[in-house]
Amino acid sequence: MLFGHKKHREIPHVHWKITQRCLDLIVESSKSNYPQEFGALLRVDRMQRDTITEVVLLPGTISGDSHAIFRLHMLPIDYSIVGTVHSHPSSLALPSEADLDLFGHFGRIHLIVGVSSHGHVSWKAYDYQGQAVSVSVV
Repeated sequence: MLFGHKKHREIPHVHWKITQRCLDLIVESSKSNYPQEFGALLRVDRMQRDTITEVVLLPGTISGDSHAIFRLHMLPIDYSIVGTVHSHPSSLALPSEADLDLFGHFGRIHLIVGVSSHGHVSWKAYDYQGQAVSVSVV
């Protein structure tokens, strides 16, 4: 069926990792953007395709008090980009309905960073279905 309804294909389970350096950059970027949301893309190492090593800033991303809007038409052709990261201006790193919609349309791994007004930071990772996944810091 050429133009029929697209089925969700099963994606093999990956044990994700993130470098400490990349996570530190994400946390500091989230804190410096507070109270607005920070948003970027996640890139994996080309050799170790399960290890997030870089953050890619997407041109035209809009940050606000309760949203980060990605201009996915600005996405470079880069198969090492595997997902998104964005912050919430609260201590909760739980996905909203809009987050779940994005997860289902783009990427395999998504990080949400919660930043409170007191500077407390927490983060969680989710798969494309919005299920929490573990990520090891290396």
